[in-house]
Amino acid sequence: MYQLSAHAISTLFCKGEVTAETIAESTLKRIADHDGKIGAFLSLMSERVMEKAKKLDDKRKSGKPLGKMAGVPVAIKDNIHVQGEISTCASRFLENYRAVFDATVVKHLEEEDALLIGKTNLDEFAMGSSTENSAYQLTKNPWDIGCTPGGSSGGSAAAVAARFCPLALGSDTGGSIRQPAAFCGIVGFKPTYGRVSRYGLVAFASSFDQIGPLTHNVADAALAMEVIGRHCSRDSTSLPIPPEEYLKKIEGDVRGTTIGVPWHFLEKLEKEAKEVFLKAIETFKSLGATIVDIDLDLLKYSIAIYYILATAEASTNLARFDGIRYGKRSSRATTLEEVYDFSKQEGFGPEVKKRILLGTYVLSSGFQDAFYKKAQKVRTLMIQKFKAAFEKCAMIAMPTSPFTTFPLGAIQDPLQMYLQDIFTIAANLAGLPSISVPSGFDSKNHPFGLQLMGPQMHDGKVLQFALAFEKATGFTQKIPPAFQ
Repeated sequence: MYQLSAHAISTLFCKGEVTAETIAESTLKRIADHDGKIGAFLSLMSERVMEKAKKLDDKRKSGKPLGKMAGVPVAIKDNIHVQGEISTCASRFLENYRAVFDATVVKHLEEEDALLIGKTNLDEFAMGSSTENSAYQLTKNPWDIGCTPGGSSGGSAAAVAARFCPLALGSDTGGSIRQPAAFCGIVGFKPTYGRVSRYGLVAFASSFDQIGPLTHNVADAALAMEVIGRHCSRDSTSLPIPPEEYLKKIEGDVRGTTIGVPWHFLEKLEKEAKEVFLKAIETFKSLGATIVDIDLDLLKYSIAIYYILATAEASTNLARFDGIRYGKRSSRATTLEEVYDFSKQEGFGPEVKKRILLGTYVLSSGFQDAFYKKAQKVRTLMIQKFKAAFEKCAMIAMPTSPFTTFPLGAIQDPLQMYLQDIFTIAANLAGLPSISVPSGFDSKNHPFGLQLMGPQMHDGKVLQFALAFEKATGFTQKIPPAFQ
């Protein structure tokens, strides 16, 4: 069962060749047997999923229409609400918070008969690139358990890579789906900003955040997008457009198309990363695509721009966590002011505090013009640069990350950790659809990822290019040796 894609599992269930109860039991057993080595899940919804499976079996036996994801086990990043379940955001602040409503994406998944398995680990409040900032546990990379799975959606990426489930949801603020997907050798897709509802996602940086799928292959990502890529009236940033048939859009070759590469921006890539990326470009050439050089020199400012704007938004969003309405309240506070201060001191971890301080600083009087407003102007220039680039090409190709996975605890310098997202942040700044697809391995058998980025609302085209690459290389069929 664990070797099957989401589409294959759903097909078997719909044909009556396997029951939903068997699928759920098999998934829970594999997690029980192996997650002790990985630490992908913060909680499991065992009773809930078995009850859902029984109802789903009855539904199939009665001949009622089945949803697009009937019988598919799905993991949910623990900053996405599932009604009645604890949503911790991997923070002590929310260790006792039980969600009172479903996120829109969760509602869509259950309407299409998916089986929700559990909540996955992450960097606290999705702030990090290695899942080492979780308040609860370390998550390890299935390809090398001494290394990080990436972050902040490291738990979701590790769960899919270890074949605990064929599909998981993550959130991507600056690369938090694509970078862990690359580190774990799976597919990670960040949709166009507004294509997937953020209602029920605990906000980090509202103008950057986007929910998306992590999957074994590109077709499963397309299937997930057909389910979750719908307009939501409860999200003011949700695009008021009808859902798309992505599985039909991804078919077809890339012959005669043009792919842009910002060669100048990539000139400092390390040897192995450059070799794997050049092989990926040669693959597209063999498929009939033309490669052109594009000017995206402004991307060198993306880290600075991101960490001004995203921390400013984080500072504002996290102001609501005050120990009054919900979450952790300090037991040693004796005044209202102490409730505010002590609750935040005890509830938030070091990385979250660091980003709140930075965000508050750039928004403070005397610094807003110097930092925040200037960063917004450069963000606008970056969006214009991408529009000019897409006049020369249909797709942009870059590495997902300049490195493969690294040992847990190896990076202590915050700036070095922030540089993990140097190639991914631009898609969030410009609201573009972007995907990471496995592209090869380094000398230690650690996966690399290729990132493909398209114009806004060309999500189907991005998936099409990724599928063409997947078919030509076969890297998505690889399973970590310890979990085969």
